Amino acid sequence: MPSLRIKDAAGLLGVSDDTVRRWIDSGALPAEKDAAGRKVVDGKVLAEFAVEHATPPPNPLGSGTSARNRFVGLVTKVTTDTVMAEVQMQCGPFTVVSLMSSESVRELGLEPGSVAVAMVKATTVIVETPEGTS
Repeated sequence: MPSLRIKDAAGLLGVSDDTVRRWIDSGALPAEKDAAGRKVVDGKVLAEFAVEHATPPPNPLGSGTSARNRFVGLVTKVTTDTVMAEVQMQCGPFTVVSLMSSESVRELGLEPGSVAVAMVKATTVIVETPEGTS
């Protein structure tokens, strides 16, 4: 299993290095020392921790859905022409871009600053790993 340094674990969890250190010091997140004496977190342990501690923002729509990949965020940019539109959203640290009809943008009232939920239903998801890992 790969081991991750504290700064890398923090980046993947979207928190500060200090937060990861506090979790380690409190025993909430197990860590060990690598050959250089630095604290590291086992990749599998970090993945389990991330799933257990995931706290998605509340659904502002108050509706149910079967879609699991939901990203609550703020609309940051809307570009429209007579037929189609591009809507950009900032969902936490991620930018989500949607192409839809200009009519849908008007009906939904999408404009910069609007709160919206991007739901993703993908038939293809490509997974990459950093170079040199197996």
